[in-house]
Amino acid sequence: MSERNVHPPGDERVRHLMMAELDREISGEGRRELESALEENPGLRDELASYQRLKEVTDTMAPLKPPEETWDSYWEHVYRRLERGIGWVLVSLGTIIVGTWALWTAVSELIRDTTMPAYIRWSMLALIAGFVILFVSVVRERLFMQKKDPYKDVVR
Repeated sequence: MSERNVHPPGDERVRHLMMAELDREISGEGRRELESALEENPGLRDELASYQRLKEVTDTMAPLKPPEETWDSYWEHVYRRLERGIGWVLVSLGTIIVGTWALWTAVSELIRDTTMPAYIRWSMLALIAGFVILFVSVVRERLFMQKKDPYKDVVR
């Protein structure tokens, strides 16, 4: 650190030294530099005093603890969201599996047809499974967005 004798009011170095003083991290050389700047500029002394009062207030502040009911409500929301998330995953998986099985059964005669090439039969299975997955996805998204739609109460 280099010492400077002139400290204009906007000098960032002096402000840095003030913050170090407030945090009790200032070195001996820095303290001398700060004291010199405070003697030369009384406005800086007022600014430092203002920072010290602010630090005293913030050091004595303690965050308010929310009432116990708030925590109960918080955990209820967490559990509810977790349960619903798991529920949607299970419903989606079940619908995909059962829907695919039902469609597979419905077209099993077509698939068992040995006169048709195997790649056509498997392509049809992939097509059916894809439609089931897309259907479940769209229905689930519609139900979810219906609750969260920010424009649902907007009248044109």
